[in-house]
Amino acid sequence: MITSDDIKRRLWNGANELRGSMDASRYKDYMLGLMFYKFLSDKTLATFAQSAGLVNETKEAIFTAYFEAYEAYGETLINTFQSQLGYYVLPEYLYQTWLRDIDSGEFEVQKVTDSLNNFERTVATTEDGADFKGLFSTSMIDLTDTALGSDLNQRSKNIKGLILLFSDLDMVDLQQNDILGDAYEYLIGQFAMESGKKAGEFYTPSQVSEVMAQIVAKDKNIKSIYDPTVGSGSLLLTVGKHLSADQQRLIHYYGQEKNTATYNLTRMNLLLHGVKPHKITMKNGDTLGEDWPEDPQRPNEGVLFDAVVMNPPYSQKNWNKADLKVSDPRFEMAGVLPPDSKGDFAFLLHGLYHLDTQGTMAIVLPHGVLFRGGAEGQIRQTLLEKNYIDTIIGLPSSLFTNTGIPVTVIILKKNRNMGEPVLFIDASETFIKEGKQNVLREKDIARIVDTYTTRENIEGFSHLADRQEIVANDYNLNIPRYVEANKETVDHDVDAHLYGGIPKANIDDLTVLNKGAKNVLKQHFKEVRPGYLQLETSIEDLTDQVLNADSVQEKMTEVAEIAGNYVDRYWKQVKAVQDINQLGDIQDEMLMNIKEVLKQVDFLDQYEGYQIIADIWERDLKHDGELIAGGDFYELGRQREPHMVTKGTGNKRRQVQEGWEGVLVPTNLAETTYYQVERQAISDLEGQLADTEQGLADLVEAAKEEDTPEWDALYDVLKKDADDEPKDSFDNPAVKRELKEADKNSAEYPYLKQVSDLTAQKSKVSKQIKDAEKELEEAVQARIPELTNEEIDELVYLKWFGNTKDQLINLVKQPLLDELNILETLNERYSQTIENLDQEIESLTNEFEDLLKDLVVG
Repeated sequence: MITSDDIKRRLWNGANELRGSMDASRYKDYMLGLMFYKFLSDKTLATFAQSAGLVNETKEAIFTAYFEAYEAYGETLINTFQSQLGYYVLPEYLYQTWLRDIDSGEFEVQKVTDSLNNFERTVATTEDGADFKGLFSTSMIDLTDTALGSDLNQRSKNIKGLILLFSDLDMVDLQQNDILGDAYEYLIGQFAMESGKKAGEFYTPSQVSEVMAQIVAKDKNIKSIYDPTVGSGSLLLTVGKHLSADQQRLIHYYGQEKNTATYNLTRMNLLLHGVKPHKITMKNGDTLGEDWPEDPQRPNEGVLFDAVVMNPPYSQKNWNKADLKVSDPRFEMAGVLPPDSKGDFAFLLHGLYHLDTQGTMAIVLPHGVLFRGGAEGQIRQTLLEKNYIDTIIGLPSSLFTNTGIPVTVIILKKNRNMGEPVLFIDASETFIKEGKQNVLREKDIARIVDTYTTRENIEGFSHLADRQEIVANDYNLNIPRYVEANKETVDHDVDAHLYGGIPKANIDDLTVLNKGAKNVLKQHFKEVRPGYLQLETSIEDLTDQVLNADSVQEKMTEVAEIAGNYVDRYWKQVKAVQDINQLGDIQDEMLMNIKEVLKQVDFLDQYEGYQIIADIWERDLKHDGELIAGGDFYELGRQREPHMVTKGTGNKRRQVQEGWEGVLVPTNLAETTYYQVERQAISDLEGQLADTEQGLADLVEAAKEEDTPEWDALYDVLKKDADDEPKDSFDNPAVKRELKEADKNSAEYPYLKQVSDLTAQKSKVSKQIKDAEKELEEAVQARIPELTNEEIDELVYLKWFGNTKDQLINLVKQPLLDELNILETLNERYSQTIENLDQEIESLTNEFEDLLKDLVVG
């Protein structure tokens, strides 16, 4: 079975090979457009097969039968499609017809253009086809674009390559398991990363979408959601993903997008994710122009939504091209128009206007909206006075490919209780670096969302600010005014520098050590004067005693038991999964459960445990779970597939098989588990080889040193470069020739013989290693199909959870080690006192005076 990761990898690699130098933001329209047309064709054939009772026939038989049925029952067949799908693709315009023409050598680019145009004409004549109108307009897919090729032949070749990329994918089957939608969303994200600044037109980074979506989805009564700057629709779909199955069936998606190609992309994206056409209402228009959508029952009143999400263009200049007035109902509440130079609040007020009184809105904007003055300051004050601003979340810089500025997510509600404080969350430092981009990890997202839910004051991370505090700050919402960042270093203490000792206050601040190993600390510190302590042992000894303290060992045992029970529980669930759609629920349960069980353990960061489990899913469980859902666990454990590697460059690049790889069981894991003796034998040979190579290297170096016996004997048999300078190796033919001619009693003979013997030894051992490696590789690959059920259990368990227990136990150790490092820094910092310096100065002075006495004046 092909997994979502396999499809993603294959499609993205294919895209990179086919697009050449074409701009990624443009190529995406061709690739994603043709991918969607393949879905429409597959859906047409699947619907035909269902109605004709041909679902068990081959795809070729269904394809042929469709042609015949259309000849016989054309209008009736079309009406069936129209009633069930809202569209149809005629036989001669099917994607499969293009593939047939490619196979027969009769393919023409014009056939693709004709097919897309015919689809546009058929949906334009029916009301049911409104959701599909304009999807393949020339603004989306222009097959005459010279970027696809400088002439017709080159364009034809490139378009054929793109068509063939999807040829064997059954889009209907893939859609049922959401693999198709997942792959489509992945490609949009990859194109966004390649598109740089243009990415902002159509994509919100997945981790930002997750923060916003998980917060909005806390509302269990969402039936409608609106994104006024919808882009590719990823933000809407991310919210939908976090809703219950019942909510997903009921929810209606609304969106507006100014860019026509991106508007088409949005509709395709939602449809490929299985959203029914009647649950999609999209408009190709300017959000900051005439208001949309208006309630048809109440003219001039906007439709209200249960949820509003948006990632608008940042600080858009000249946004008021429609010459909107403050009397516009969207801005009337604010009493002032946002400045024409920055459209941030214009988008916010539009979204807020369309938010239902019980709804939640999430918008991501640049930090400037929190503190800029003028009209924006007035709007901010009005929003606060009306109690609409619920939460301010500061995110890291460089999350977006199109801008490096830090952004903020603002959560707004219209039903907040009077006097309810505003929650500030500073997540600006919670990220990892991936290339040029900063990325929120799963644990970072979980910490933000949990803090939003619990509304806690957390030192250095979150703060609840009441009205008085905000007024005192003149309605400035700049996050550092409310959340003081944790100090990276401990302040210096002047007295400690002068007179020694570690300030007791600094030691008291080591909360984990004081809580987990207080008795150990007491034993090894003595008071040197009031408020200052001296460490009486080495840091190494203290570390050893802390980690072996009864209280710490008990915690490790407790976590080991938790980890064992946790892993055993979910090991059984994942290996027995039968439906791919169960995987998401199991993943969510595992992540929630690890937080809950670790929350009970003192001084352990539950979110670090959360990340460990999230990484296991990313690395193994998602991929393997999809395989297991589509097959038998033990049969998969005995299956192999060709191990393919890419060789060559440019036009000569090709995929070559190099042995086999286990489908579920990695061959390297089988090797390390069952072939340790053989691997050790190879390691021993590699040690011999290393010794031999070192011996040769020593002789090379010696041969370069003039006036040495080795130089006399071996310099002439060193390899030389073009300037006759010696290289770092011997010329073996020259060594053989000199050795043959040399007198055995000569001074140079032993050195030549040594080089010759070491070279022969190197060749012999290298061959032994190569043969042993090949023999071991063949043995392991042959072992995979012969594995017993018990061995498969052992190996897959090791693959998934082999080091999970140790990783979770280390969560007990790590905070202790972090504070011990701080203690080591403090101990070193205050080890040199003023008294020590005086003594050192006195000692050096005495030494200097003694030297003066010893001087003899001539």
